[in-house]
Amino acid sequence: PAATPAADPPVLLLAPEDLRTLAPARLALGPVITGSVQPARRADLRAEVGAVVVQVLKDNGEAVRAGDLLLKLDDTSLRDGLASAEEALRAATQGYAQAERTVERLKTLQAQGMTSTQALEDAEVRRNGAQSELAAARARVVSARQQLQRTLVRAPFDGVVSERRASTGDTAQVGKELMKVIDPRSMRFEGLVSADRLGELQLGQAVSFRINGFGDAAFEGRIARIDAAVNAATRQVAVMVAFADPAAAPRVAGLFAEGRIDSGDAQALTLPEGAIVRAGELAHVWRVGDGRLQKVAVRLGERDPRSGE
Repeated sequence: PAATPAADPPVLLLAPEDLRTLAPARLALGPVITGSVQPARRADLRAEVGAVVVQVLKDNGEAVRAGDLLLKLDDTSLRDGLASAEEALRAATQGYAQAERTVERLKTLQAQGMTSTQALEDAEVRRNGAQSELAAARARVVSARQQLQRTLVRAPFDGVVSERRASTGDTAQVGKELMKVIDPRSMRFEGLVSADRLGELQLGQAVSFRINGFGDAAFEGRIARIDAAVNAATRQVAVMVAFADPAAAPRVAGLFAEGRIDSGDAQALTLPEGAIVRAGELAHVWRVGDGRLQKVAVRLGERDPRSGE
């Protein structure tokens, strides 16, 4: 029988933008850093007096100015205490004034020889006791006023309410967390680095990283602080990274971030993620040569956190 002619191979048309010529590129080899974006200025506002929450004026996500009233606690009993302390202060003031007049009168009489030294000394002792009681009464009034002021929870700086932990009607014990306020303009990358790479870290080193929720957008920063102690459980050291462009930093705290510290580099062939064909643990790429398309297995190295390649 006659031989069947071989079918022509399929033809694939490629445009220049479909191709990439590989060449050695600079690949970062510094330590990996993982962590989250956190504000440098943050305040956990807690109850300083035990009372019932009577009003909550700000909620999560609301902007606040320094001194803004955020929450009110019931001040009924504290107002009564202040009134009692002020009444005790008036009585102590009158008692001291009376004791002082008695001492001055006895001094005059003693100068005229009409009273004894003992009587004058007794009056001075009573005057000194009245003076001590007056000082104590003033201190109680100051303390009562401070306790009354603590029923008004105010914003310590300009920022945003990041977490509200109290509602109207709650009983706030001393130390109960009421609200968290953060300054979104003070965001920084708080990361962890393996203690094995501690010798490669220096203040001011460049750091390239990506933030969860921002896709492949690359962020740049520099090491601002390296903790002096290593976590005994994880064997990692905390590193604080300041954003190179603070205006570009996210305004949401707690976002996961991962990158690499620029402490070294090497020359290597790199590929974009989209050019790699994965099948389980194997990886392939398509190579064009002599007018043909070939599927070639490749062994992947580390990913460059700055370019994602």
